[in-house]
Amino acid sequence: MRILAAMSGGVDSAVAAARAVEAGHDVVGVHLALSRAGGTLRTGSRGCCTIEDAMDARRAADRLGIPFYVWDFSERFRDDVIDDFISEYQAGRTPNPCMRCNEKIKFAALLERAIELGFDAVCTGHYATLVEGESGLELHRASDNAKDQSYVLGVLNAEQLAHTYFPLGTTPSKAVVRAEAAERGLTVAQKPDSHDICFIPDGDTRGWLAEKVGTATGDIVDRSGAVVGSHEGAHGFTVGQRRGLKLGVPAPDGKPRFVLEVRPVSNTVVVGPKEALAIGEISGARFSWAGAGPADAEFLCHVQIRAHAEPVPATAFVTADGVRVVPEQPLDGVAPGQTAVLYIGTRVLGQFTIDTTVSAVPVGV
Repeated sequence: MRILAAMSGGVDSAVAAARAVEAGHDVVGVHLALSRAGGTLRTGSRGCCTIEDAMDARRAADRLGIPFYVWDFSERFRDDVIDDFISEYQAGRTPNPCMRCNEKIKFAALLERAIELGFDAVCTGHYATLVEGESGLELHRASDNAKDQSYVLGVLNAEQLAHTYFPLGTTPSKAVVRAEAAERGLTVAQKPDSHDICFIPDGDTRGWLAEKVGTATGDIVDRSGAVVGSHEGAHGFTVGQRRGLKLGVPAPDGKPRFVLEVRPVSNTVVVGPKEALAIGEISGARFSWAGAGPADAEFLCHVQIRAHAEPVPATAFVTADGVRVVPEQPLDGVAPGQTAVLYIGTRVLGQFTIDTTVSAVPVGV
């Protein structure tokens, strides 16, 4: 196949490209410039898409003997990922920029251009596997559960899966990938993995949002509506947050309180006991299927609400208005805006953006 290898500058994408070359494919490397003013150097494992990353990707491509290009996707990244991130927080939701990047950039904008240029598939260093099932191509978890990235790929649809290539999916561990990189003479063999949000490399999400949308004083209230503190912008809080609340009124039982809800219209943050974070039902209208969809409108599955969260047994209901999921045991700290990925066994069935949550703990309990 003619394969376009997305090379981030990290060890995973470099080894994935190397395996594609070794498999006999015609491979071209490309690094995506996602910022018009990218930093020169990374800070440890924070951030990505710096000039240093682009140079690391180029060195890996040179070592593999493949053509290499840098494509400027900064405008599309700003519109589809950064602006979406800001607007979602302003709406009182908790977005996942990695999901949006995979959906809008790596497997939409990049894949579309790759197909236009005559490539058969885009190769990435994601840890996931593709399996030919009875109803077509299926997305499954990676062999190494600790590195499995099928959650962040749950946004891919059947057409996109048909043009993707994940050479690392059956690799038993990340240590194997690093050892292979060293054997191949790739200088990124021991490069740290990227963490946190790539466009907020210092990790200060609240400060970054304050610079973008400003501050506005509002109330922090308990579940009864009593004011227990104040804040400088509801966008700086997310469900499940405990630190940085600075409450002026202690809880009656003296226990810590957590953010339970963010109300952007009234600029109000609702806090309460940890037990109140338990969610008994979630639903969302924006959903997609990773390959063939479910055969029935009601089915048993597992639901996962974060990249490294434990999947929880659940029952899903598909209606004309979207997807509703009732877990067998309450989910912890779910926020509107998060992505729920549905699995049947190791297979990713699909995903939806959580619009509404129903607490498993009534007010007053």
